[in-house]
Amino acid sequence: MTKAERATYVLQRLGQLYPDPPVPLDHTDAYTLLVAVLLSAQCTDVRVNLITPKLWSLGRTPQEIARVPVAEIEKIVKPCGLGPQKAKAIQKLSEILVEKYGGQVPADLALLEELPGVGHKTAQVVMAQSFGVPSFPVDTHIHRLAQRWKLTEGKNVTQTERDLKRLFPESAWNKLHLQIIFYGREFCSARGCDGTVCEICTTLFPERKRALKTKKA
Repeated sequence: MTKAERATYVLQRLGQLYPDPPVPLDHTDAYTLLVAVLLSAQCTDVRVNLITPKLWSLGRTPQEIARVPVAEIEKIVKPCGLGPQKAKAIQKLSEILVEKYGGQVPADLALLEELPGVGHKTAQVVMAQSFGVPSFPVDTHIHRLAQRWKLTEGKNVTQTERDLKRLFPESAWNKLHLQIIFYGREFCSARGCDGTVCEICTTLFPERKRALKTKKA
């Protein structure tokens, strides 16, 4: 198969397996999604979903969270890892949203990336899932699968994002990034598949006999 043919197969098969993938982080609006994605850095979505209800008990809006002491936020988010940094970022970005944007999350990638603790991937998730703007957030897991499927030779998530955006139609980006995440968790995890086990890997590369080493992002 050519790279384009592999991309077509991946898009079709993932569409069959996950026709309507949900956002795995519990949220009710752009702000709660923004905070949840921030917390998910180096933490599982399952754990984040256990923690956020406790955080929302203090307030569900930027106005409310901006008034909560950082130490109080840190006590709650500590199980997510990087507690001090994440707590400061949540409190400060809430203040900024109130002061600069009237308590609203801006639907602008560059403005989101200016917020404390908000990187490119986090901003793209919010743009895609809250505002419906075509985006292709690439994390280490998507980076790994893209290498296994030889859809990229990128050495980092930035290059992989560029390659995937070239391969797949823009209309598919928002759903596809979720579909790849779900497939990776269910069938093609870091330890559960080495490029020779899951359905997509074996369909794309039936001749592959040895484990494929992927480069970390």
